[in-house]
Amino acid sequence: MKNETMENELLFQMQNSFPMVEKPFEVIANALGSTEEAVLTTVRKLKDEKIIRQTSAIFDTKRLGYKSSLVAFKVDEDKVDEAAAIINAHPGVSHNYLRNHDYNIWFTMAVAPDSKLGLEKTIEILKERTNAQDGITLPTLKMFKISVKMDTTGKRAKKEKLKKLSHKTIELTPEHIAVIKALQKDIEITKEPFKKSIEVLGLSYERFFALAHELKESGVMRRFATILNHRKAGFGANAMSVWAVPEEKGEAIGKEMAEFSAVSHCYLRPSYPNWPYNLFAMVHAKTQEECDALIEEMAQQSGLKEYGKLYSTVEFKKQRLVYFDDAFKAWEEACA
Repeated sequence: MKNETMENELLFQMQNSFPMVEKPFEVIANALGSTEEAVLTTVRKLKDEKIIRQTSAIFDTKRLGYKSSLVAFKVDEDKVDEAAAIINAHPGVSHNYLRNHDYNIWFTMAVAPDSKLGLEKTIEILKERTNAQDGITLPTLKMFKISVKMDTTGKRAKKEKLKKLSHKTIELTPEHIAVIKALQKDIEITKEPFKKSIEVLGLSYERFFALAHELKESGVMRRFATILNHRKAGFGANAMSVWAVPEEKGEAIGKEMAEFSAVSHCYLRPSYPNWPYNLFAMVHAKTQEECDALIEEMAQQSGLKEYGKLYSTVEFKKQRLVYFDDAFKAWEEACA
């Protein structure tokens, strides 16, 4: 297998599912017909080149008791950088982008289960501090898809059937929370990347992975996987396509759009008099032309006429939320 082909196959596999076992790179190597050392060397190289952003657990924010929303602010051009810095300082902001629209700053906002301010008040405080002219809060009403997987192999079909998920009920224990804190950290690229965690927690591998699988089966953990730096991986364009969909057609069209492999996120959100779009589908491609063509195909298939394309022009912040972190409390105390 050529180096480039092996890298692309490796990236695709690690994005889909990273093995939660004692020696995961050995498992990956066996699947690729390679060696553990060769895989480790390649992953370290991809990490150094910043193509691999992070390999860790991806958790369901709401199932952990956090309240969250997508938020858009309208900020004067000369105040954008200052506003972005103020927004980024909140530990519940995981993504923050400048987009080509009057509502120019778009960020995801979450507050902890024990937040005294709550989501709405926190957004209000940020709106005041940034001197935003206006803001819209766009919580998820219905989620059709959340699956960021870049097609590094070029073999992925244009459309994919979405799996119906069923989850077991779980009551989180202190042991579960300790494992969540460990699994949310970026792994070290070593033969046994989970070894330090089990030693710190005083757990056996068997117990550690049993708890991790309980979190996965309950839907608290969506998956354990690698996230790429899209642009470094060759996917230079991402557009947040937004659609005005009649309420009675929202669910059917949302499911159809979510089947496009290039769509990583697809949600129904509220609409407002100043924001008519209620269906959001994030599209990723190598070029803006590819993005535009995909969105045009989605428009033709759905029959929708009123839609927009919001391209990100600056990435102010992109990182995983750190759950059960004291930084949330510290931010709120600083507001008192």
